[in-house]
Order: sequence, then C-alpha cells, then structure tokens
Amino acid sequence: MGNNKLKQTPSQTVGPYFSYGLTPEQGGYDFKSITSPILVKKDTLGEHIILQGHIYDGNGDIIPDAMIEIYQADHQGKYISKEIPPSDDVFTGFGRCDCETNSNFCFKTIKPGSIGDGHAPHINMVIFMRGLLSHAYSRVYFSDEMDANHNDNVLNNVPSDRRATLIAKRTENENGDIIYQFDLNMQGINETVFFDV
Repeated sequence: MGNNKLKQTPSQTVGPYFSYGLTPEQGGYDFKSITSPILVKKDTLGEHIILQGHIYDGNGDIIPDAMIEIYQADHQGKYISKEIPPSDDVFTGFGRCDCETNSNFCFKTIKPGSIGDGHAPHINMVIFMRGLLSHAYSRVYFSDEMDANHNDNVLNNVPSDRRATLIAKRTENENGDIIYQFDLNMQGINETVFFDV
C-alpha cells in the first residue's frame, strides 16, 4: 500500500435533486426541510433585509434549478457558537434556498455586522448546481457600506475591476422592505468572483 492516499469521490452531476433532498418544502414535497431561506422572525434583532437574485450561465441565461446556502454573522458581527444549541429564539445565520420556484433565490435575513477590523459586513454564499463538479464559494457585500468595503481585507485582494461582482445593490419595495439585489454570473465577461476554500 505504501503512501497511497484515498482521493475524494467526485461530486455527482446527475440531477440536481436539491428540492427532494435539501429543500423539500420549497419544492412542494410534504416533509420538512432542515433549514429554510427565512432566517428571521418578527422580533429577530437587527435590520431585516431581503437578499435576492438570479444565477446566470455563460450565455446570460437564467439557471433555474440551482441551490444557494448562506452563512453570516448576526447584527453585532458574531457568528453562532457551536456550543449553543439551535432554538427558535437564536439567530443561526444559516439558510438554504432553491431557485426552482421563481428561477431566483430569496432570503429573508438581517444585515450582518462587521466581524472586526478589516472585515466589512458580508454574507458567505455557497452555490450548488447541475454540472458543477464542486460547489462554488462567494461573498456578498453591501452597496451602502462603501467605507467598510474599501477597508475589507478580502475585497482588497480582488482585482479592482472585479469587485463590483461582489456588491449587492440596495433598493426598497413598495412595502418599505429593504432589498439587496445580488445576481451571480457563473461565467462570461461579468463573472462573479469565486473563492477557493
């Protein structure tokens, strides 16, 4: 045997089966999802926001059957401790959304606080889709945090002409909801910046 190491099994490319296995309630199945795209309740502390967007392929066509996961800090810039068991009154900062219903993703969450110097408020994002051998990692920054973005260590390591692909644009709807629009481009001239983890 010697120094032979087992290698990771390649990810499957058949499917995807996200709705059935990971987002059954969103997919219309009659069993409960482990998590959802709604991370907040009415009394959750922090600024309530909607993070939404589409995912585009290299031709500019919408990818209708991808899945997004997000993980973020709370409004004070703190991540949930692994020692604290999840409960209804704890903001876990983790959500999952498929793109099958309206060919887009939509999370109801809070705007995260900064986790410290050199870190602008941001949301970590993982993208899963058919044909993607390994999921892609990205970050969402906020258009109304330009000073903090300017001093963010990660964002400053991204070429300046590509940073805009990581910035969600703030708007409000007719109900006064704060919406951040964040579209992902998997390939092409406006390809979103993806990170190695």
